[in-house]
Amino acid sequence: MEETVEVRQENGFTGESGAARLQERLQKRHQARIEDAERRKEAKESQSVSEEKVQYFSSTFNRERADIEELLASCSGADRPLVTQKLDEATAKTAQLQKFLNDSLMFLTQYELRQAQAALQKLQTSLTETREEALPKKKFAFRARTKAAEKVSAAGTPPPDAAGTPPPADPDVTVVDGTSEQCGFSNVKDELLTKTAEEIQKQDVLLTHLSNCKVRLMGSPSTLHLKNIDGCEILCGPVSSSVFIDQCRNSTLAFPCQQLRTHNTIDTQVYLHVTSRAIIEDCRGLSFAPFSWSYPTLEEDFAVSGLDRQQNNWREVDDFNWLAAGTPSPNWTVLPEADRKSSWDS
Repeated sequence: MEETVEVRQENGFTGESGAARLQERLQKRHQARIEDAERRKEAKESQSVSEEKVQYFSSTFNRERADIEELLASCSGADRPLVTQKLDEATAKTAQLQKFLNDSLMFLTQYELRQAQAALQKLQTSLTETREEALPKKKFAFRARTKAAEKVSAAGTPPPDAAGTPPPADPDVTVVDGTSEQCGFSNVKDELLTKTAEEIQKQDVLLTHLSNCKVRLMGSPSTLHLKNIDGCEILCGPVSSSVFIDQCRNSTLAFPCQQLRTHNTIDTQVYLHVTSRAIIEDCRGLSFAPFSWSYPTLEEDFAVSGLDRQQNNWREVDDFNWLAAGTPSPNWTVLPEADRKSSWDS
């Protein structure tokens, strides 16, 4: 009897109070098991819902992509009015597919996002190529230059030499085979360059081989291409589709767009409004901040572009050279507020 009492005392239980404490401990353990089971159930259901969302996204995305590809394929051999109709439909469907992707960002893995963005880029390229092939733009000479040359010739100045050496390239236009192809500036140094909305509205704008320039593009271009840019400040109004950057260094850029793809770029600040996610590859020393440039017709140009003014994923950047989950890429940072430009007039 004495031994039994001693054992009960060692275990901390004596009489009725000891039994009550034991019962309380058992109830707590039981309750913890129930809560743990509930958490496991919720986690499983959440995973199931996420998997269902991904499956729905994948099937819907692939179906819509196939429809667009079929539309583009059907343009071959069709008459011009029908081609125009099909291309307009394909353009609208591609924009809807981009919005569908933007709305699905929260539950897609980085791999799934990367695959979808690559597929969309391929679609946009095919759309551009089909449009150029089926509805070619008429090539035209830069008439202002021709008239000037005629006036100079009439005044008695000798024409170009017999070897046919062309005059210096006009910095306001990209020239291919002597014809004007794209709106923009090329091969300029130490200049202030501007274009108005009337000049760039819904145009593809190309800026290439610029050094130590300030560029102001007011309006809403269709796409913006920047290549071989060094030490420049480039500000652009809302771009209705994509901005492509390649070989840029020591520069400051600001623009709203639907999609941003940046390659081979170093030590550059980007003031960004983007409705999808920015993509960088083979870059280092990039810093991002929200778009802050303003000019009198900015709101009108946002309306023309069709971009969502309220949706800005400026700090959502995917680095294709850095896929370590949970570890930030060392190739880009968020620009501290104290270091951000507040005035663009200087």
